[in-house]
Amino acid sequence: MWCRRLGWLFKAPSQPRGSTGRGLPWLPCDRRTVPAAPARGHHTAPESLKCAWQLHGDHLELRYANTLMRFDFVWLRDHCRSASCYNAKTNQRSLDTASVDLAIKPKAVRVDETTLFLTWPDGHVTRYGLEWLVKNSYEGQKQQVMHPRILWNAEIYRQAQVPSVDCRSFLETDEGLKEFLRNFLLYGIAFVENVAPTKEDTEVLAERVSLIRETIYGRMWYFTSDFSRGDTAYTKLALDRHTDTTYFQEPCGIQVFHCLKHEGTGGRTLLVDGFYAAEQVLRRAPEQFELLSKVPLKHEYVENVGGCHNHMIGVGPVLNVYPWNNELYLIRYNNYDRAVINTVPYEVVHRWYAAHRTLTTELRRPENELWVKLKPGKALFIDNWRILHGREAFTGYRQLCGCYLTRDDVLNTARLLGLQA
Repeated sequence: MWCRRLGWLFKAPSQPRGSTGRGLPWLPCDRRTVPAAPARGHHTAPESLKCAWQLHGDHLELRYANTLMRFDFVWLRDHCRSASCYNAKTNQRSLDTASVDLAIKPKAVRVDETTLFLTWPDGHVTRYGLEWLVKNSYEGQKQQVMHPRILWNAEIYRQAQVPSVDCRSFLETDEGLKEFLRNFLLYGIAFVENVAPTKEDTEVLAERVSLIRETIYGRMWYFTSDFSRGDTAYTKLALDRHTDTTYFQEPCGIQVFHCLKHEGTGGRTLLVDGFYAAEQVLRRAPEQFELLSKVPLKHEYVENVGGCHNHMIGVGPVLNVYPWNNELYLIRYNNYDRAVINTVPYEVVHRWYAAHRTLTTELRRPENELWVKLKPGKALFIDNWRILHGREAFTGYRQLCGCYLTRDDVLNTARLLGLQA
């Protein structure tokens, strides 16, 4: 889904760096040891071979599991997993990378059905499992996604019938926590039911999955429409879809909402899957998707109300992607807080506005809007790097609490429970 390459960043060269177009013949993985001799011809491996390899002047080519991989010799020496080069207990490198000769070449190479063996000029032997190489090669990584997801509009989400998790199960069992995190990782939102409607109980809930991120709004925020801060969120007005803290250099990863009391009308919460909308842009106007992922913008928050004095600036594109597979990992969209556009040259700015309009149109399609009424006892977790939220105007007394969570700690919890995150 997000595996289109950014051609502007990684254009494949006509031949590998340092290659003369000649190398040792392609060899099957048949346990033969071959010295790293001077290049002498280039042959294509038979298609029937599951594994074949070829030496070049500065790299090894390996064909395995339908993947053609290229490994620089320095890379192969640097990633050695032997006891003297890598601490398996701490999963940290022991080898001093700066000590590796940039012109290093193996003295001998051998590949069997499962393992690559390299003997270096000093006699050190490096061993790599072929499956490990496929998983960790650039060519293997660009075919994978870092974060599996289910993209949704309102109908897709309703049909999925994603269950809420009971508070007691969430707090007291790994099964309940894992179910919650699985839903959260796939859909970007998740609900916990039967939470006591207090700020203290909401705090306990949040700390189950992560450290709470203290910001300029405090650790646990608790507010009504009292105009106590210089932010539209502290009013009764409707809020258009947006992501929070775009004016932070690293926007907050997860947001927790819990409505403790509402004596009035309106105030429904709007949720939109920003990645779903971006996927539609990618399919219909890939050049606009690329522009939104390349052009950096400033977002700014200036506050001088009472004792609160803040001036925050965050810089980044609207769409943030991993360059090796074009997988979207962060959307920074907030029309309220976008600063003066002074980072874009004249010849690009109009095209950027057109691309932004295309994305905004997708984000505002009624079929993409999921409306939920937050009630006491039902806490909502939102992936602020993916899901846009807003609200309709409301009347009466409305009391909310919540916090931001550190993204790394949420993902850490998920990985410890065996989830891909």
